[in-house]
Amino acid sequence: MSELLVVGSVAFDTIHNHLGSHARILGGSAVYASLAACQLAPVRLVGVVGKDFPRGAVDMLRGRGIDTTGLEVANGETFHWEGRYADDLTSRETIQTDLNVFADFEPKIPPAFRDSPFVMLGNIAPQLQLHVLDQIENPTLVIADTMNLWIDTALDALKELLTRVDILVINEEEARQLTGFHHPLAVAEALRALGPETVIVKRGEYGALLFLDEDIFCAPAYPLKAVADPTGAGDSFAGGFLGYLSESGHTDLRQAVVCGSATASFCVQDVGVGALVELTREDVQTRIRDFRELTSF
Repeated sequence: MSELLVVGSVAFDTIHNHLGSHARILGGSAVYASLAACQLAPVRLVGVVGKDFPRGAVDMLRGRGIDTTGLEVANGETFHWEGRYADDLTSRETIQTDLNVFADFEPKIPPAFRDSPFVMLGNIAPQLQLHVLDQIENPTLVIADTMNLWIDTALDALKELLTRVDILVINEEEARQLTGFHHPLAVAEALRALGPETVIVKRGEYGALLFLDEDIFCAPAYPLKAVADPTGAGDSFAGGFLGYLSESGHTDLRQAVVCGSATASFCVQDVGVGALVELTREDVQTRIRDFRELTSF
């Protein structure tokens, strides 16, 4: 089992959905990914919060075994995002984004974290993701996420980043935007030509596709009776995926995709990080067995 470094946003989210309004709940890519991975591998978190960030949230992260040495507390307020989901949860609109201390965030990797063999670059500006890699000593595996904002505004830096990562995790819409292609095989071929050996295309309620050389693997989304909140599902997938690889020593990407899908399925069952806070390794293993039964024939 190896240490896993997670760098990304730590935030407050205000979410309006079919269940009501949920004001200033804990969120951010680094939080979702860390909570998803921590029952599988030791997690080192790097992010920034403001003076308003509650001590109880830090204690909760530490109580889950997450090393918060790299959590910087800056003067000002914590990053805050507010959004409203459609009743069917398939789309959302951003109402307000307050970057606050996140606007000046320059990740500082503590010396004790710089030997982390497994690195997850959460959804932050590609320039910052590159800055993180410049501080890491010979990582074994680097996984990166991105979004349409960076494709629109920082494409050159994003392309430079892709030459330095092993695995790109990206949703289907953004993958098409970045490559200009529509069909999955063409999209994957174009993404891998940009640098990453492995590409994972997240397809929301339809699961995920893994592309590595000539190997293609499709994992379904876990069927649920109800979904409470899809916020953070992609980050939870990435955390569960890399947590499995960190635990196993990077041996089985297919199993890791299923682990990521299983972890994400718990995330969406509650609003915010509620389900992940209570998640155990046994929960994930049980759901992985369910996936095996679901897909065997």
